Amino acid sequence: MLKLLQGILANKITTEDVTTSGAPRMRGQLTCGTDCNGCAKCAAVCPTGAVALCDGKPVLDYKRCLFCGKCVEACAAGALLHTDIDTLPEILTDVQMIIEREIRAKLGRSLHVRHLDAGSCNACDFEMGALSNPLYDLHRFGIAFVASPRHADMIMVTGVVTRNLAQAVQMTYEAMEEPKLVMACGACAASGGTYGSTYAIVGALDKVLPVDIAVPGCPPRPSAMLIALTAAADLLKKRL
Repeated sequence: MLKLLQGILANKITTEDVTTSGAPRMRGQLTCGTDCNGCAKCAAVCPTGAVALCDGKPVLDYKRCLFCGKCVEACAAGALLHTDIDTLPEILTDVQMIIEREIRAKLGRSLHVRHLDAGSCNACDFEMGALSNPLYDLHRFGIAFVASPRHADMIMVTGVVTRNLAQAVQMTYEAMEEPKLVMACGACAASGGTYGSTYAIVGALDKVLPVDIAVPGCPPRPSAMLIALTAAADLLKKRL
């Protein structure tokens, strides 16, 4: 224990830079090479229907993608490959890198977020919890989670919307003051296709609320969530 405390006191700040690149083994954005022969095996094995063929080439709906890697494994030609780059939020598709200076420039005001679990497996919630630790430290950017929707600029929803919680989602949104934003965090909230269609599920968040930004991933990395929160802060400033 003493050695652990000594190491904590002796080392420098461990806060991580916010980038779109993960570990080398990470399953990130997919690329399709020229070796693709249009066999459609990737689309056939996708559990959520995120892969479709267009002109003989695979096209991905990242809001539905779980990044499970089945499509890559099924590609006999080896044309479909994962990169170690995060799939960025839908409204940030042209952004390649976010650095701390740019984040601070966008966050001219603070962003208060109300998190709501609409029926998740808690994987996205665990990743979201990491945002408050010393490694990611979202508070350095003026972002904070609040307990009441009355104090929130944005509602951040995880999980597919279940019928039992659809009313709670709507009431939370209605309790927020204008201007307000809605973020669908993770494949479940963004697409609703992870668990299929059952009597207990309403589906994607956009069936209940107007969604402003969707964060792909199952679950998204904390860095991807930080980039999405930056985009949300930028949208909020435009609406003020």
